[in-house]
Amino acid sequence: MINQPMTMDESQRPERRDSLKVALNAFLALFSIVGFSYYGLPFFYDFMMAEFGWSRATVTSGNAFSKMLVGPLFGFIAGWLIDRYGPRRIMIIGILFAGTALMGLSVMTALWMFYAAYLFNALGYVCGGPLPNQVLLSRWFDKGRGKAMGFAYLGIGLGGTLVPLLSNWLIQRLGWHHALLTLGGLILLISLPMTLTIQEAPAGFRKMAQEAGHLPISHVLKNRNFYLLALGSMCSIGAVGGTSQHLKLYLRDLQFSQTEAARTISFVLLSSLAGRLLMGWLADRFQRKHVMLLIYFIVALSIPILLMPEFPGRIYIFAVCFGIGLGGDYMIIPLMAGDLFGVQYLGRVMGIILTADGLAEALSPLAVGLLYDASKSYAGGFSLLIGLALLGALGVALLPARKKNL
Repeated sequence: MINQPMTMDESQRPERRDSLKVALNAFLALFSIVGFSYYGLPFFYDFMMAEFGWSRATVTSGNAFSKMLVGPLFGFIAGWLIDRYGPRRIMIIGILFAGTALMGLSVMTALWMFYAAYLFNALGYVCGGPLPNQVLLSRWFDKGRGKAMGFAYLGIGLGGTLVPLLSNWLIQRLGWHHALLTLGGLILLISLPMTLTIQEAPAGFRKMAQEAGHLPISHVLKNRNFYLLALGSMCSIGAVGGTSQHLKLYLRDLQFSQTEAARTISFVLLSSLAGRLLMGWLADRFQRKHVMLLIYFIVALSIPILLMPEFPGRIYIFAVCFGIGLGGDYMIIPLMAGDLFGVQYLGRVMGIILTADGLAEALSPLAVGLLYDASKSYAGGFSLLIGLALLGALGVALLPARKKNL
């Protein structure tokens, strides 16, 4: 059974100015915490490998081990705290963790320091990234939730588009250590000021949100749809994460220069901007299950392009297709969860699902790295990712569809 999402009557609608401020804040937070941090760090992997003699499995293991540790311990707790006390205070803590993580990576000299910095990075992602922003947007937006989520997630695409170019420019002038230090400072400068000034929720929502924090989540955990959504999102996010984290190393194998690799990665994220806008628009007009299936099939069909023999424009065809799928992948999950279980449970539901997604997103690059180190080829690793994407589509296909979206 699909729960009806909690909505506000007309007298409780928030002021448009305050809603737009919340959307802009989410844009800036995702721009820096996800765009700069998640999509920026892989650009530094080959520099770390060259300086410290690490393998591909090692440089991708920091993300894997930190999310394996932080996700299960803090994911659900963060979701419960957000439902109970609101997302703003949790976001402030997450922003501080995220900025500190990149600064720590800039001065590391040993593997244990690498893992410690990635631990802070994972805490920043959980507390300041998609989870609190999804809840915040769902509280402030009702009928236009898909467009609001799409706009906020443009921050990820724009941040991810700019960070390879910015990183390459900073590295050429400052070296990779000081480049990372600068990116860490920019995360704090961009995302923290506005987060300090926003409200937790519209006035009409605050009492309902506080009461929702006491509602049991047991009936959600007994619902098969929860596990189908978790399976679908885990598999597709794992496929996206495994591809994204290895894309620069794959391009370097093709003898792309640092500048050429930066431009290609930037083009992928630029294409994701179109994907976020398109999928957000579709999600407000069509059954979100069908939009989700479309996204997952785009991801599944784009990765095989990397295994094809070289032909003119191959990488750019991949970049456009994969970028569009990437743009919609993360954004559609909270919209579908809100349809299935209601906004009043969204913090806790997404706390669990994002924890599972984070594990898949962390383990898949590690698995691809291990397969590459064993065979010196991406054929096995990318085939694994294609299978994951198709399994994710199967999980979503078994979900019910709402006849009418908010």
